[in-house]
Amino acid sequence: MKPSVQEFLDWEHKSITLLGMSGVGKTFLSTLLREKDWFHYSGDYRIGTRYLNEAILDNIKLQAMQVPFLCDLLRSDSIYIENNITVDHLKPVSTFLGKLGNVEKGGLPLKEYRRRQALHREAEIAAMNDVPDFISKARSIYGFNHFVNDAGGSVCELDDPSVMALLAEHTLILYIKASEADENTLIERAKSAPKPMYYRPEFLDQLLREYMQEKSLDYTSMIDPDCFVRWSFPRLFYARIPRYDAIAEKYGYTVTTEELFQVKNEMDFVELVAQAISRKKD
Repeated sequence: MKPSVQEFLDWEHKSITLLGMSGVGKTFLSTLLREKDWFHYSGDYRIGTRYLNEAILDNIKLQAMQVPFLCDLLRSDSIYIENNITVDHLKPVSTFLGKLGNVEKGGLPLKEYRRRQALHREAEIAAMNDVPDFISKARSIYGFNHFVNDAGGSVCELDDPSVMALLAEHTLILYIKASEADENTLIERAKSAPKPMYYRPEFLDQLLREYMQEKSLDYTSMIDPDCFVRWSFPRLFYARIPRYDAIAEKYGYTVTTEELFQVKNEMDFVELVAQAISRKKD
C-alpha cells in the first residue's frame, strides 16, 4: 500500500506493518499506539499462542518428565502445564527455538535445531498471513480504529514473496532502520545476552562452515551455544539489512531509529510516516 501523504492522513482506518531488527523500537512504538486507538498485533505472540503453542508445551513437558517428582504428577494427570505468553513476555517462543550446540551447555543437536527452525518459519508465515483477518477483527470485534502489525525481526528471512505482497496489499509497510550508533548498540546487547535466533537454512549452513573451520571443530555437538550466537549475530544483522532495504524499496517506506525515538505520541508517529511517504515521493 503506497498512498500519497494526503491519502495517508485521510485514511480512516490506518493499518501499518512495522519491520526491523529486534530492538529497533517496533514493540515500544506498538505499545505507545496501543494506549490510543490502535490494535497491537504481535507476530511473535500469534506464533506462540496459535502456531507453536503445542510444540512449546511438548518441549516443556519433555523437560518436566525428566524430574521424577513432576513425572509422576504429569502421568497421573495431577497437574497440567500451560503457557503464559503475553505480548510483553515472549520467552516461551525463544526458549523453544533454542540454540545450536553442546547439549550439556543447553544446546540442541543439529537435526532437532533444524526441525525447530523450520517450524518457526512455517509459524511466522502463517502468523503474517493472518494479518488481514485481524485487521477486520480489530474493528468489528474489539472496536479499534487503527491497526499496527509488530512483525518479528526474521520476517525478511522467510523467502516467501506472497507474504510481503499480502502485507503490502493490506497495510503500509514501514521499515525502522537502525542508525550506525544503534547498530553497534544492538550488536553489543546481543553479545552480552545471546538469544535464540532464526536463520535462513542456506545462511545457517554458510555460518556453520565458517564457524567450524575458524574454531577447528569437527562436530556441531562441540559448539558452545552462546559463543555461536555471539559470533553469528553481527553476520546475521548485516545480512538482513539489504533484505529490509529491498522490501522497503519495493513495498514501503523507511524511517530511522533516531527519528523513531523522537516519537512521543500518536500525532508524532502519524507525522513521521507522512514525512517518510513525502521523502520517497520526492
